[in-house]
Amino acid sequence: MTAPDGRPDWARRIREEREARGWSQSQFVAAMRAHADRELPSDSSMARRVKSWEAGEHRPDDEYRPLIAKTFGTVAGAIWPEPGRRSADAELLAASGMDTLEIITRLRTSAIDRATMDGLRITVDRLCSEYPHLPPGQLLLEGRQWLRRITAMLDRRMTLPQHQEILGLAGLLAELVGCVEYDTASYQLAESTRRAALSLGEESGDGEVIGWAHEMRAWFALTQGDYRGVIRAAEAGQAQAPGTRAAVQLAAQRAKAWARIGDRRQTEVALDQGRTQLERMPYPDNTDHHFVVDPAKWDFYAMDCYRILGSARDGGSTENRLAEAYAREIIRGGTDHDGTERSPMRIAEARVTLGVVAARRGDLEGAVTFGQGSLAGPRQSLPSLLMVSAELARTVSDIDPAASGAYLDQLRQLKEAAAAGISG
Repeated sequence: MTAPDGRPDWARRIREEREARGWSQSQFVAAMRAHADRELPSDSSMARRVKSWEAGEHRPDDEYRPLIAKTFGTVAGAIWPEPGRRSADAELLAASGMDTLEIITRLRTSAIDRATMDGLRITVDRLCSEYPHLPPGQLLLEGRQWLRRITAMLDRRMTLPQHQEILGLAGLLAELVGCVEYDTASYQLAESTRRAALSLGEESGDGEVIGWAHEMRAWFALTQGDYRGVIRAAEAGQAQAPGTRAAVQLAAQRAKAWARIGDRRQTEVALDQGRTQLERMPYPDNTDHHFVVDPAKWDFYAMDCYRILGSARDGGSTENRLAEAYAREIIRGGTDHDGTERSPMRIAEARVTLGVVAARRGDLEGAVTFGQGSLAGPRQSLPSLLMVSAELARTVSDIDPAASGAYLDQLRQLKEAAAAGISG
């Protein structure tokens, strides 16, 4: 969109944000320097950039967009919204005939009709589909707001099917919130939310909600190094929610745990079990939905297992070649033609995998480069990224302890961020 004077909206906003803070253009440059992770060009060069940005003549590139947003205390997506993501209400209006405000208004009335239920379901699906893209703070805020609205409905008069559906929607939304809480290293809070989601699933009789609550427990245990706990959680979830999408992912978590225990046979049994279940399921309509297992996601699980099973003594082993092939496929499949990463968290772990394979082949410089690239993404799952990044660090350090200094520094910062989340 453009401003009335013909400038793009982002150009208008940069100027308005600067002026709202009472900054001159030179003061804006000084503020950017204070927030930058590297030395910026000269003042005269930066002044020319700011003038061209505010005039709308040149769009800031991938390096400057997040820096500008950080300087203004916001996120780049708020200034440069991605195509098709500017208004969630547009999608909601097209699908249900209502926007968010109308749904909220209807929630306050005495009767809950079918249209309201449809709007709620679409809203929950939309939030679950934003998981790979939306900044975690924003997703947490929206998720918690809608969770409060939905759970507040449970005291209202409604039919039994409506009551069960609302319980299921609340359970699914609680699981989304719990996943983001865990991503941001709020471990105890995430576990409490997971337990609440499991209770909602059991009360509603929704097998998917029950299964995903167990899958979350398996994921938590995996990233904490409790591999037997992963297997117990996976077996419990598969017993209570057989035939669900969650059961497929539970098989994958079991495979990842067996790989780390070192049991190749059990790893392959679990992988084959999950693959077979997934093969029987129709291709999902919405692969962005967090609680969907698509074929590309299965490549992601297989990549993890083969990376762990790969030999550190033989960089060209079958396991290493498979891990590398899966990693490259994940990066290709998760990246649009314009370079936009649709699956940033998967791609980050794929880069770690390429780093591990490179290290095993003796390319320590390439390994560290891949590792640093994996830590640079704007959307991260801290526990998972810490787990796989530590695996790369150990691989490099075992070969040459002096080779991974800069990467280990970045990894240390990531651990400090996780520790801050725990203490918070």
